[in-house]
Amino acid sequence: QVQLVESGGGLVQPGGSLRLSCVASSRSIFSISAMGWYRQAPGKEREWVAAISRGGNTNYADSVKGRYTISRDNARSTVYLQMNSLKPEDTAVYYCNAAGVGQYWGKGTLVTVSS
Repeated sequence: QVQLVESGGGLVQPGGSLRLSCVASSRSIFSISAMGWYRQAPGKEREWVAAISRGGNTNYADSVKGRYTISRDNARSTVYLQMNSLKPEDTAVYYCNAAGVGQYWGKGTLVTVSS
């Protein structure tokens, strides 16, 4: 069993930046897992945002491409999501996902973009 704990959410003005972090409880599982970020806005379904493979290859949803950057630190069992040029429509609960031996989810961190 792997626990994922997200942090870094909060209230930010449009155009601002935030960096989310997700720490995994198992370094061995983390190192063999592809990691991803998803988000769920109020009244909407959860959607995929970004992913990073074990080897560091990255992919992004079109809605965040050029604004978000996903990265990972295997030594710290941590995946990051740097979010720049934030828009009100980025408001959502952001979830961390690990896909490897199994599928694991964090409990989420709320990001609110508002003036």
